[in-house]
Amino acid sequence: MPHDGHPHDHAHAHPHGHGHNHDHAGHLHSHIHAPEAAETIAALAGQFIDGFKAAADKMAFLRLAGVPLEIGGAGGAPSLKLVDVTLTTEWQVGTASPSFGSRELSYLPFPGPMVAERTNMGLVYVSLDEKRVVDLRAFLADHPAAKP
Repeated sequence: MPHDGHPHDHAHAHPHGHGHNHDHAGHLHSHIHAPEAAETIAALAGQFIDGFKAAADKMAFLRLAGVPLEIGGAGGAPSLKLVDVTLTTEWQVGTASPSFGSRELSYLPFPGPMVAERTNMGLVYVSLDEKRVVDLRAFLADHPAAKP
């Protein structure tokens, strides 16, 4: 059975230990994986972002948090260097999931009070050949602080 209980094919390089509602090629529906893990990662991400914004020395904060300043390139290519940290704000205004026996998505728009604001962080790494943005939630999913 697929990781979320419904069949679909998609290729993307992020772990599935978090809820996500963002567009990946061929991946246009939302789903939550392991609610406790998603809640833990969301709480850690919120605290991490608040701490980063408040830190007088942003690089020291990143180092203390264990954020790598370099990561390996794809297929043995030269390593990528951390050059930017981005913050994005998103509002979840609805949810979409596969309908039983149909290729059409079941769409549920949220009433006003249920619209949720989220801020997320991206760690931007570059080399001469490649640019990769590592989602903070993916980083935190592998972080010891996210483990029970």
